[in-house]
Amino acid sequence: MAELFSPGDRVRASLTDPPHHTRLPRYARGAVGTVVEHQGRHPLPDRRARQQPTEPEPVYTVRFAAADLFGEGDHTVTIDLWESYLCPAAAEGIR
Repeated sequence: MAELFSPGDRVRASLTDPPHHTRLPRYARGAVGTVVEHQGRHPLPDRRARQQPTEPEPVYTVRFAAADLFGEGDHTVTIDLWESYLCPAAAEGIR
């Protein structure tokens, strides 16, 4: 299966706040960033932590402006995020 996103794509991190383990940092939820590169396919830790079967899914390095995440700062922050945490930035609905 092909990756949904490519370097340069603008993406929005999910706003989800699950009652279980997640690798999506709270400070990045709902934020818009830019895909930097594809990091391969890896099992989603959220499912593994609950001992659920999981297939590897694409992981992307996503760059965010620090000011968008923290309200200040002129630097950027990169986070490796699983595809299921992301949607196109222009999408109306957020997973």
